[in-house]
Amino acid sequence: MAAIALPQFRVPKLPSLNLGGVLKSPILRLGGAAAVFAGAAIALVNLAGPVGGADHLYLPLEASLRHAPPGWREALRTSHGPAHLLAGFIRLSERPLAPGGTPGGASRAPLAFAGGPLAQAPIAGFFAPGPAGPLPIIAQDGRTPAQAYARPFHANGRPKVALVLGGLGLDERRTREAIETLRPEITLSFSVYAKGLQGWIDMARAHGHEVLLEAPMEPVDYPDNDPGASTLMADGQPPETVKRLEWILSRATGYFGLTHYMGSRFLAVDGAYNAFANSVRGRGLAFIDDGSAARRGGGLPRATAERVIDDNPAGASIDAQLNALESSALQRGQALGSAFAYPVTLEKVASWASGVEQRGYQLAPASALTHKR
Repeated sequence: MAAIALPQFRVPKLPSLNLGGVLKSPILRLGGAAAVFAGAAIALVNLAGPVGGADHLYLPLEASLRHAPPGWREALRTSHGPAHLLAGFIRLSERPLAPGGTPGGASRAPLAFAGGPLAQAPIAGFFAPGPAGPLPIIAQDGRTPAQAYARPFHANGRPKVALVLGGLGLDERRTREAIETLRPEITLSFSVYAKGLQGWIDMARAHGHEVLLEAPMEPVDYPDNDPGASTLMADGQPPETVKRLEWILSRATGYFGLTHYMGSRFLAVDGAYNAFANSVRGRGLAFIDDGSAARRGGGLPRATAERVIDDNPAGASIDAQLNALESSALQRGQALGSAFAYPVTLEKVASWASGVEQRGYQLAPASALTHKR
């Protein structure tokens, strides 16, 4: 497996601590040496902060998994176990969420740069403590999390095509495949019930993908079709909707907005949607739907997918939907699609995206198609 190029600390030297011998060991002597290194590195960073703008720490996987921040161990596991990963390296978040969701710090990078990994989350100034963990906030200078965590984009005048691929975080193999094999312009959305959610988001952003959270919402056939314990209910009072939404938002950091999981009933009720939109707008986030809320506004950055490309999860049908997406972009200047992480979808999207520019289009992140309405 190829090395994962993630965040790294430049550790300052202290005369009282001989880090040189530890660093020369390719596996940090596993047990005791790994603990010494990890403890020393964390202590040094907390005391001295990053040096020369470097904010990350490289550790060999086999030595570092025991000291990984919350979420990374789960994100790195697969159904076949971690053995095949032991030769690789991984860049760990230097200031992860502490147990219980308390923010342990923030990235000092201002905003992400186009063409590389996105800035490590959380970014200072865009979060504050909440009852269940960190919550997104609008920065003092007026910048929003929707701006800070979106993938940078520069239009080149060609028709823009964008795609949101959802349902990630629950199937480890498919999630890793989406993160590692799809082009970084593809926007990824994650279930809030995913184990190791922060680790998955960190990994996605390190590969250049912007991220959405999937807010579970009540469908018309609830409770036969139940989105989970934190479902936003159509008849819920605004304070209860906000309380449940804050739990959803506190599950992780690094997302530029929300999409929905189910929600056919919730999105159709004015009071329910307005309470949701007001809260999302107040936190500076975007909202993207799969077509179920095409007529909804709320004064926040919005985008609506015009087609779900794998409603029929068959290869020929997906190809046809992707071709139709391009045709729409040619007619209107831009087009957004949505999809689920089926194996066939991952295969078809990867192939389609590889040739988009040759066909005269510009592949764009979903955030580039949002506007306030």
